[in-house]
Amino acid sequence: MLKRIHIDNLRAGMFIKELCGSWMEHPFWRTAFLLEDPADLARIRDSGIKEVWIDTAKGMDVSQGQAKEESDSEVEAELAHVAEDVTVRTREAKVARISLAQEIDKARKVCDNSKKAVASMFQEARMGKALDAEDALPLVEEISSSMSRNPGALISLARLKNKDEYTYMHSVAVCALMVALARQMGLSEAETREAGLAGLLHDVGKMMIPDEVLNKPGKLTDEEFSLIKSHPEEGHKLLLEGKNVSAAALDVCIHHHEKVDGSGYPHRLAGDKISLFAKMGAVCDVYDAITSNRPYKNGWDPAESLRKMAEWAKGHFDEKIFHAFVKSVGIYPVGSLVRLESGRLGVVVDQTEKSLLVPKVKVFYSVRSNLRIPPEVVDLSSPAARDKIVANEDSAKWNFTDLNEIWGSAELF
Repeated sequence: MLKRIHIDNLRAGMFIKELCGSWMEHPFWRTAFLLEDPADLARIRDSGIKEVWIDTAKGMDVSQGQAKEESDSEVEAELAHVAEDVTVRTREAKVARISLAQEIDKARKVCDNSKKAVASMFQEARMGKALDAEDALPLVEEISSSMSRNPGALISLARLKNKDEYTYMHSVAVCALMVALARQMGLSEAETREAGLAGLLHDVGKMMIPDEVLNKPGKLTDEEFSLIKSHPEEGHKLLLEGKNVSAAALDVCIHHHEKVDGSGYPHRLAGDKISLFAKMGAVCDVYDAITSNRPYKNGWDPAESLRKMAEWAKGHFDEKIFHAFVKSVGIYPVGSLVRLESGRLGVVVDQTEKSLLVPKVKVFYSVRSNLRIPPEVVDLSSPAARDKIVANEDSAKWNFTDLNEIWGSAELF
């Protein structure tokens, strides 16, 4: 049985299935293992992680804790509550909203241009050239325009990154997510642009961390983990030496790993001591990180990632900001694998205005016959729809290797 327990109840002999937190917050990027070394127990407790999942069938049990079924029920209830309020506080867009199919090719070009621009900017910072934030503003505007047309396209494409471009594309993705979140929260266009720029620059400190440490597939040493955790302060130094860098960008850079319960880093800020933009950055940073493939771990499905984040939300994220984030990407974000009541599997390809619970889904597989079926887009918000989502599915379990091609192929819409 899987059980979620507080680290105070963690003991040697327990089998850790998963650590409840982003992969950049602990040194155990291979998270499923039998806890035998007392030093590992101490490192988990020192990392800021508050809870872990244990598998009682593979290791020692404890009376305290919460069974997976109960935890899942609480998470679903919370997300259902978020879905009830579909208010979108987005200010009137300058660009008419279009479908993902119409935006996907434009978004690909934006991603490609953004990756090259961010790579050039960050490499110059690594070589000691002062960064000028004004040079990044046209890039933020380009990303913002794509988000206005259809937010799901660029966010989902930016999630598909290889190890060599991870830091650059992660910065693009967080910029896009910050823009979407700022609009959902009703911030002004100037504030939205500032949030996007802060997202673009938040991880520039990773330029000072060796790639062999950032991409190490095994457990980090204490020295390596300390080096990883230095990137907010290293980035802050680089931005301080730059030109036209706003206070908001500086703040998000150094504080995007802070948590509302005070267990984050580097300053262990808590609650209102963390700025609005830094709280926004924390949510956007974690979401893109855990949905992206890394050399040491495959990313989680987008819908599953939101459920993981909901598990951690009370101590990790500001609740109102997390709820606004869920509304900005959807309960079932683009790229999520879902099971329909009809017994078909499909990938979410777009959101609808009616409800967060009824997106557009491209069905392609029949569970009943265990066969692929001709792809078909089903608008679950349509009055004619006779189907509904009953669960999100683990793509790894089904061994589908082409999900990204399925949702990203405009010609199949």
